[in-house]
Amino acid sequence: MAIKGTSTELVGDADALRPVEPHEKTWGWFAIFNVWANDVQSLFGYTLVASLFIGYGVSGWTAFAALIAAGLFVMFLVNLSGAAGEKYGIPYPVFARASMGTAGAKLPAILRATVAVFWYGVQVYFASTALALLIRLVTGTSDGGLFLGMTGVDWVSFLIVWAFHIVIFWRGMSWVATFLNIAGPFVYAVMIGLVIVLWFKSDGQLLHHAATIFANPEGTWSTEIAGFIAIVGTMIAYFAAVMINFSDFSRYAKNKEAMIKGNLAGLPLNMILFSALALLTTAGAAAVYGEQIINPTEIVERTDSVLLGVIAAITFFAATVGINLVANFIPAVNGIANLAPGKISFRKAGIVTSVFALIIGGLWTAVISSIGISGFVNTLGATLAPLYGILVVDYYLIRKQELSRADLYDLEGGIYHYGNGWNQNAVFAFGIAALFSVATVWVPALEQLQGYAWVIGALLGGVIYYQRCKADLAVSPQV
Repeated sequence: MAIKGTSTELVGDADALRPVEPHEKTWGWFAIFNVWANDVQSLFGYTLVASLFIGYGVSGWTAFAALIAAGLFVMFLVNLSGAAGEKYGIPYPVFARASMGTAGAKLPAILRATVAVFWYGVQVYFASTALALLIRLVTGTSDGGLFLGMTGVDWVSFLIVWAFHIVIFWRGMSWVATFLNIAGPFVYAVMIGLVIVLWFKSDGQLLHHAATIFANPEGTWSTEIAGFIAIVGTMIAYFAAVMINFSDFSRYAKNKEAMIKGNLAGLPLNMILFSALALLTTAGAAAVYGEQIINPTEIVERTDSVLLGVIAAITFFAATVGINLVANFIPAVNGIANLAPGKISFRKAGIVTSVFALIIGGLWTAVISSIGISGFVNTLGATLAPLYGILVVDYYLIRKQELSRADLYDLEGGIYHYGNGWNQNAVFAFGIAALFSVATVWVPALEQLQGYAWVIGALLGGVIYYQRCKADLAVSPQV
């Protein structure tokens, strides 16, 4: 489609960056709900939630409350960041042009794409563990020696899953959306089935072990509060990437009401249900096998039920692949396409994403996992946090929720060109805020602030940006 005043360099591939028109906005609240359902349900999501219950030295009640609080907070934040996408039908790289500039928007877009590629590679690895389980169950193949922390079966599974992702996105994103909607409900069904199996195998001791996790008699008020803050911070960081680019999804929502209802049902409800099932599964594994296992594929592998194993492996594989394509593939492709919209097509950007994912996923067990899940998640979240603050402050406080869509696609004469394509105020605010927020994760003197890393980064980025723009408000038009 043509947009008045549009530079073709800023539009590029038809589906990656162009605005979605009203007649194309077909997502109801259930479609938005499914985005969050599958995001929470992935194997990495399960592993993270299970590790929070047993790794922070707090009672299950505290961990559960923290997960729900994080879900509510993220819901509020994505309603803010997704509003412009729903209103104007624009994806995140285009939305970012308002605050960063038509050229400067490449910085947050490529940072978001980098994070998405990391998650893409990691999720390919986690999905491959489900396929590896399926291969072992069906063929009875035994593992050989290790290479970079994985066996031959693991590597074969990883490469198959990696290639499977390419096949899916090559067929089109509408097929991916259908794949996602089917996978989501089955994950809950299999998890419930797994809890039932563990209940019978534990001779009714599952709830006793769950109660033990909830009680945590050794905890104190100070450790409970510190753990609550840390868990909330980690979960916010986990969703940080999607909070930044939620307009990539909200632009397809039928209206604002559908977006808000989808987020309300999708975040708190899924956090409650999924966290409860993760807790019961972890408790059941402890009762049956004498250890707390945080990877569901390992639990399924020990049930000695080939039928349950096959169903669970296929389901976890489908759920992880589905959310990976939607939550990680789309942002990565949009960000990469935004570097040179006239030259990099959707498929070319997809191939670039896949190649980097192959490297990152293959190095997961050897490199990324060595810093710990929480450290990995918090570092990525802290890096992106200032971009959220700048984006929201610019849209709500500077522009009063009014944008010129034509100027967002105008390379040379638009109001978002800022003279040289870069908004220096936004770049400065991002640099200072990101430096400090990442430091809270890794600098020992600031470790007390680690649980607040994302919030600090977002607030600092927004405040610095607003203060630097303050002098211009009296003379700058509200656009």
